[in-house]
Amino acid sequence: MPSPFPGMDPYLEGYLWPDVHNALSAKIRQLLTPLIRPRYTARLNIYVVEDVSPEGDIGILYPDVEIMRSQQHAREQPPGMLRQETGFGAVTPAALTIPVILPIDIQLTSVEIRDTAQNQLITSIELLSPVNKREPGLQQYRLKRQRLYQAGVHLLELDLLRRGTRPISHPTLPDVPYLITLTRAHTGKTNVWPLHLKDAWPNIPVPLRQPDDDVVLHLGSAFSEIYDEAAYDLSLNYQEPPPAPALSDEDKAWVRALLDRR
Repeated sequence: MPSPFPGMDPYLEGYLWPDVHNALSAKIRQLLTPLIRPRYTARLNIYVVEDVSPEGDIGILYPDVEIMRSQQHAREQPPGMLRQETGFGAVTPAALTIPVILPIDIQLTSVEIRDTAQNQLITSIELLSPVNKREPGLQQYRLKRQRLYQAGVHLLELDLLRRGTRPISHPTLPDVPYLITLTRAHTGKTNVWPLHLKDAWPNIPVPLRQPDDDVVLHLGSAFSEIYDEAAYDLSLNYQEPPPAPALSDEDKAWVRALLDRR
C-alpha cells in the first residue's frame, strides 16, 4: 500500500526514521547506478557518530524512558526509604529521581558518487538525521559541508525532518517543513527546493564531472519503492498525530482531510 502523502510522509519522522534513512540511501544508489556507469559508481558511505544530546528525541526517535519519579511516588515507598539516618543526622529525600541519559551511537549513511578512473569523490548525497540538526552535531556537520565544498565536491542535501535547526541558513529561505538543496562545486550558489506537506516529490539533478551532463534522481520513485518494500503502512497509526513538532492548524486540517479519504 502506498503512502497517503504526495511527498514526504511526516509519520516516518519518528522511530522508523533510521530504517527510512538507510533504505532511502540504498534506493538512491540503486536508481543512480544505471545512469552513471561506467564512468562513475555510487557507493554507500556508512559511518558512526555519537549523539551526545539525545534528550530532544526521547519518545520520538528513541524509546521512552522514565525521566522522573514524583514525591508522591516516593511517599508510597516503605517508610525506611523516605528518610535515611546517617551518623550526621537525617537526610531529606530527593523530590525527583531522573535517569542519566547517556550518549547514543548513531549509524548514518550517505551516497558518494565517485569516478571509476581515480576513485575521486565527485558528488555527495547527504540525507540529514536529527543528530545533524542539533548541537554539537550541527556544528560538526556544517564543518563537513565546508570541507566538501573546499574539496570541489558537489553536495546534494535532503532535509526531510521538520524538527531541529537546518545547517543551511539564508534570509530568503522560506519557512517550510522540508528542504532539498544542491550546492554545485566552485559556484558559490545553492539551488533550493522548498517542500510543503502538500507538495509532490521533485525530480532533482545530480551533477557529475564536466563535461558530463547531470543525471536525474526521481525521488518520488525512490520513496514509493522503499515505502512498499518495507511495508511502513503496517507500522504506522495514521489515526494519531505525527511525531513532534506539532503541525500548524492549516496542515492539521489538510492532513486530516487527506487521511479521511483513504
